[in-house]
Amino acid sequence: MASSLDLPDAKLAIYLDEQIAGFCGPLSSRKFKGGQSNPTYLIEAASGRYVLRRKPLGQLLASAHAVDREFRVLQALHGSAVPVAKPLHLCRDESVIGSMFYLMEFVDGRIFWDPSLPEIAQGQRDGYFDAIIATLAALHMIDVGAVGLADYGKPGNYFSRQIARWSEQYRQSETGDIPAMAALIEQLPARCPADDSAVALVHGDYRIDNLMFHPTEPRVIAVVDWELSTLGQPLADLGYFCMALRLPRNPALPGLAGLDRTALGIPDEAAILHRYSELTGRPIPDDWGFVLAFSFFRLAAIAQGVAKRAAQGNASSEQAAQAGRMAAVLAEMGLATLL
Repeated sequence: MASSLDLPDAKLAIYLDEQIAGFCGPLSSRKFKGGQSNPTYLIEAASGRYVLRRKPLGQLLASAHAVDREFRVLQALHGSAVPVAKPLHLCRDESVIGSMFYLMEFVDGRIFWDPSLPEIAQGQRDGYFDAIIATLAALHMIDVGAVGLADYGKPGNYFSRQIARWSEQYRQSETGDIPAMAALIEQLPARCPADDSAVALVHGDYRIDNLMFHPTEPRVIAVVDWELSTLGQPLADLGYFCMALRLPRNPALPGLAGLDRTALGIPDEAAILHRYSELTGRPIPDDWGFVLAFSFFRLAAIAQGVAKRAAQGNASSEQAAQAGRMAAVLAEMGLATLL
């Protein structure tokens, strides 16, 4: 059955034939199961395999789903110490498929949806976590001026600006009362640390399922989904990743809470923070609880946006409604971490 998310394959093939050297149709498209925000497709053409990311259809929040920003980051990072897929073409003409999109190379690797890494042997999991932290450290050590991203975001006061932004985004997508979210919106600004002038390229959604690993080795070969990237405080990415240690076991946002991580061979938070600090030279702040609370708050606001799109019928993942229901859980966890 045809879906509003299906691509017009014949029309798209004609367009890409004209725009990309070496591209050759016909093509077929298949939407990946992930990509709750920006729908993502495998494109199989006569000239090979590619990946297409598009803006979703329907009414969107201002500044959200910026696939053009994603494309710019891929252009800046391709060939750097941070592995990304090669960007091929950005199309701003919405008449081609109904929304802005970009095409990039297909990277053949593994994506792990569960941070407990059930596919990996117990004695090898620590190597994968080390690769995750090493890739994050490499990202935060990128010279943003040298790669042409000096103007990619506003410098300074990252946490306070992000709290204001996501408070507003949450209010625009609110579908019900979440007391813990209201408490976070009130209390987080007062806990913001003094600006330490640290500016780095931050991914904004740094979690295990946004990393592609080598087919057989514990090595990250591509970081994907750069929609929320900007210039900001690098510890925000670290806190966001460490949420996985506390998130409950659920299909929408699988976490590690309740599992024996020692038995699994997964490093604890202290080891993760030490390794990051060792690789970057950046100290971990005394108020680490604020960083975690901020991360839960931000993800709760994002989940609420997913819930709103699900209610409107234009969310791009089957798990969108379930992820949206996590907003209250995330807000409550964030408030518990802050107190």
